[in-house]
Amino acid sequence: MKPLEGVKVVDLTTYLAAPTTVRVLGEWGADCIKIESHKGDPARTQGAVFNMPFTDDENLAFDVANLNKKFITLNLKTEKGLEVCYKLLEEADVFVTNTRTKSLVKLGLDYDTLKERFPKLIFAQVLGYGEKGPEKDTAGFDVTCYMARGGVFGTTVNRGDAPMIPTNGFGDFQVAMALASGICAALYRKEKSGEGDKVTIGLHHAAVYALSTGLISAQYGNQYPKSRKEVPNPFNNVFRTRDNKWVCICCPEYDRDYEKMFTLLGCPEMLEKEQYRHCADVNNNHLNKDVTDVLDAAIAKIDREDLMKMLKENDMPCEAAYEPLDIYEDEQAWANDVLTKIPYPSGGKIMPTNPVGFASLGKPDYVIGGMQGAHTVEIMKQLGYSDEQIGEIIASGAAEGATGLKPL
Repeated sequence: MKPLEGVKVVDLTTYLAAPTTVRVLGEWGADCIKIESHKGDPARTQGAVFNMPFTDDENLAFDVANLNKKFITLNLKTEKGLEVCYKLLEEADVFVTNTRTKSLVKLGLDYDTLKERFPKLIFAQVLGYGEKGPEKDTAGFDVTCYMARGGVFGTTVNRGDAPMIPTNGFGDFQVAMALASGICAALYRKEKSGEGDKVTIGLHHAAVYALSTGLISAQYGNQYPKSRKEVPNPFNNVFRTRDNKWVCICCPEYDRDYEKMFTLLGCPEMLEKEQYRHCADVNNNHLNKDVTDVLDAAIAKIDREDLMKMLKENDMPCEAAYEPLDIYEDEQAWANDVLTKIPYPSGGKIMPTNPVGFASLGKPDYVIGGMQGAHTVEIMKQLGYSDEQIGEIIASGAAEGATGLKPL
């Protein structure tokens, strides 16, 4: 039995964070139905933004957040469209959305309304800036709420440089897993109490939490952003090798590893300089840049593969700063099902898997749902609508059947 087998989820989501939550629940065995408006989830055409092709039968930019779902198209602003939605929610355990609260109120799909109608329903919502405060209704994405306002850009930058350019959805995918954990806790509570609950996560809040070490230490003077020339432990840093690649070294016991490090790197002169041997002295006397400069010069003479081999053979933690094409070739990633290949018309395409595994589940299924409204008729029949009623509702514009991609 799959962990969430028998759980029914209704998905009213767009873009990445909230729909990815439902994708994960589907992989864990939940029955997931995604509601789209006539315009469809804008993510269906995000392939253009990701510099990828997108068609009805091959659309990885959409599928990465929408595997293992069935799709129904409803006009929730119509009486019949909302009626169908309510019928779905009547049978559902979980409702997941990232629609802003003020819009949900207009639709009659806000938490207070649904709690009254469906007291056992778990209402789960991704927010930009949280439920309260002056920005609670402000539009936002992970780049603005998570990366910028949440402090990631300003904290992780090498001081003096431009902020990093993250891949799309860097914060979204982390938020998706956090919301999935909250939903599972709410399902456990429901099993015990018979009551639904409200589960929320803000992109902004999630980013601040991820930066906890920086947040708590800044009040004691550990100020960010930092320069890589001034990090407290020069052995915890990134370095560029002779072949113009980056490597990360993480040796937290600086004093213990000092002699080993500079012996391996061929820097005998550093073994004679007592002022550099102890991390506390390096920081108290502001010698961090001196040590880092020596490391930079030595590592710049070694190819990354040779440096990695030398350090790992001497039990000194290090890793190559991989790029996506490197990860495609990573034996460790394939051995642990970090990646999977999904069949598409142009061949098997690589997709990252969610990082939580279950002994009871094995490898999850990855089902491509297809075009917008692909299951509208099927789902409405399951809800008890006759063919005649379905035809009338579709003709009225309250619902829509299988439809190809809308033009941009």
